[in-house]
Amino acid sequence: MLHFLPNHQERSVKKAFPVIDTHAHVDELPDPEAAIKEAQEGDVVAIVAVGQDLSSNQKTLKIADQHPGFVFPAIGYHPWRLNPDHDDETLAYIDTNLEHCVALGEVGLDYKAKTKKKIQKGIFQKLLAIAKKHDKPVIVHCRYVHETAYRMVKEAGVERAIFHWYSGPLDLIPLIAAHGYYMSATPALLYNPYHAKAIAAVPLSNLLLETDTPVQYQELAARPVHVQVTLQEVARVKGVTAEEIAAQTTQNAKACFGLKDL
Repeated sequence: MLHFLPNHQERSVKKAFPVIDTHAHVDELPDPEAAIKEAQEGDVVAIVAVGQDLSSNQKTLKIADQHPGFVFPAIGYHPWRLNPDHDDETLAYIDTNLEHCVALGEVGLDYKAKTKKKIQKGIFQKLLAIAKKHDKPVIVHCRYVHETAYRMVKEAGVERAIFHWYSGPLDLIPLIAAHGYYMSATPALLYNPYHAKAIAAVPLSNLLLETDTPVQYQELAARPVHVQVTLQEVARVKGVTAEEIAAQTTQNAKACFGLKDL
């Protein structure tokens, strides 16, 4: 039995299956090497390591270089990290280095962030153009602004996108899915009814699994191995076997991020 949850919240995972953590901020972990080894031992077959700003992107690329074939980098500019003093440098760095990455991200919009909406939209639009130029999928943060983010991604002509930790409107899910975009599930399924309702409605063909490491989910401090928790919770809310979900979401991740050699 694999035990992932601490204290009174501990639940057992009957069996681990080969899965991909499609969204982890590995650079923010106190011991990335230990977490990566733990994930490998826990049937995680790949990690998409996600950057948020210039420093984060640099660290993420370095970690990925040290773990070829297992850690795959995505570089981005998170709406929480926007800084006018660093915008041009960060965008130029992303444009130069994106060819070595499997995705652009984490990028997007957040209407609870301090940065003005107009500025967020302007930066997001520039980032989408970079993704389009390099033909890379986009990992989208869209808290409280799902419809606008979806519209901007679609209008930019981006062919592959992931609406990460999807907890948005249920009526938007068919539109996102019809465009061939993906939505991802996190361990927040353990307790968040809004996330659970959304993921229950996402077609399995458009679903990805993630941890958003190192987010704290109540008493669970996420690490990439906890994508197995996400898997089990998705199985619970969708009423589908964990084995079937693992197989389909792994196939989805390989297609989305071009991970053909896994």
